[in-house]
Amino acid sequence: MAAQEYYTRMGDGKRVTMTKEQIMADIQAGTADAADMGSIPALTDDDMARIADIIMDKNRVVSVEPGNEVVLTYDIGQLDFTGDNGNSGNGVDMGRLEAALLHERALGADTFELAHSDYSIKPVKPVIAMEMQTMEEIQQEIVAPYFYGAMPNMGLYYAPDGPYGNPADLMREFKIDESMQQSELASEHMARDIEYVGNKILSAGADGFDFDTMASAGDADFVGGLKGVEALRKANPLAYINTGMAGESVMGIHGGIEFHGKTVAGMFPHQQVKMCEEAGANVFGAVCNTNTSKSLAWNMARAVTFVKECVKQANIPVHCDLGMGVGGIPMFETPPIDAVSRASKAMVEIAHCDGV
Repeated sequence: MAAQEYYTRMGDGKRVTMTKEQIMADIQAGTADAADMGSIPALTDDDMARIADIIMDKNRVVSVEPGNEVVLTYDIGQLDFTGDNGNSGNGVDMGRLEAALLHERALGADTFELAHSDYSIKPVKPVIAMEMQTMEEIQQEIVAPYFYGAMPNMGLYYAPDGPYGNPADLMREFKIDESMQQSELASEHMARDIEYVGNKILSAGADGFDFDTMASAGDADFVGGLKGVEALRKANPLAYINTGMAGESVMGIHGGIEFHGKTVAGMFPHQQVKMCEEAGANVFGAVCNTNTSKSLAWNMARAVTFVKECVKQANIPVHCDLGMGVGGIPMFETPPIDAVSRASKAMVEIAHCDGV
């Protein structure tokens, strides 16, 4: 008699079937990979069995047990409605006020945020007065906590888009010292812009600031973001600051840049969260990248392993980043709900994250 097979997904969203034995083997391999990379404990046998049960649940959509609900935050603001599907949007044209109220009143969003269409600190700076006006107007209508969101995105400070030399180009020319210097200058510039934009929008009534994809341009990006957070915290002692990461490990493009005496290159979530705590963040957004050639079981187990250790070591709430290509969820423009709900349940009930 053939072994029973269960519908599941690959990391690219493809629907496949796997036996219980295959699912368990991938769960064991996924947690072992995370444990090896991060030098952290692997999942327990009970944790792995629980992940298997979640994956093999015959219901298309699963959820947490009553009492295990967590708060939800969102990045990119209205762009999930107005953006194209390559940005996981729906191509529905509407204003930012309408999008905010729809999220609050129709979708039941716990929080929401105002976002510029070019979702980065640098392009927001020239139009900050208009963003402040919009923030003030929407705050008159919305009840849910309403933040401002943007990516630090230090890549925009490098040539050809910005004033500093591109480290990748300089390293190809073996100009290593110059590459490091340009990274440091860009990092300092970005930190100043974060301080300027953040202070302005908080003065306009924003309930907090959501930093999205910190360290996307590597270790100097992370340090610049942390310094920006530190400056915001100093100027706004009671502000809500959420620091969401770009990846599970900080790329060492500079290689030696430090924050508070610690080299940040190569840091994993359980180490990244300590830096964000020191900078003054209220909440940490942990990230684990999805491998598109591996199964949902492998990716979920690996992601839960990283986040569980992060939660264990954190002194601030951890909101796991769950979306396209992160948190065990397939890398697909519109991630399948069966995979999204399973990864979310595992993060809440096994990794014990405080929010999503």
